[in-house]
Amino acid sequence: MPRILVRDFTVPGAAIDVNHHVNHLEYLRWMQDIAIEHSAARGWPQERYQAARIAWVVRSHSIEYLRPAFAGDALSLVTWVADLRARSSLRKYLVWRASDRRILAEAGTRWVLVDAGTGRARVIPRELGSSFEVVSDPDEVLRLLGHGGAVSAPAPAKVVDG
Repeated sequence: MPRILVRDFTVPGAAIDVNHHVNHLEYLRWMQDIAIEHSAARGWPQERYQAARIAWVVRSHSIEYLRPAFAGDALSLVTWVADLRARSSLRKYLVWRASDRRILAEAGTRWVLVDAGTGRARVIPRELGSSFEVVSDPDEVLRLLGHGGAVSAPAPAKVVDG
């Protein structure tokens, strides 16, 4: 089960905005998609959440855009759980470009676990919390990217266990 998930892809033309670079809404969509993918890889696909009558909702997003991305760029989107509290979790993300090995964006989402019926925050069950390993040192992620994390072509998600 991956502690850190890396998804490699090529920026589609549809992701480009009037400023000729990736639209900020695409980053949010990519972040949500890889969070769902990582959760499933940790044993929690959407069906399991539905059966348990729980769901994650976003309390806050933060994204720092460092450099633009363009159509055709080969990118890697990286995610990991940076902390796990009683009712919430901080998930971190990096977006980086393979051609120049530069970080394009750094992001984080504070997810809150809620009861699917009431929408109220609830304590994360031990079974769920123990399914995720916290990666509290962001340098661990950077070391992974600097030591063989580069991509040469778009590919499905790959697992990095550091």
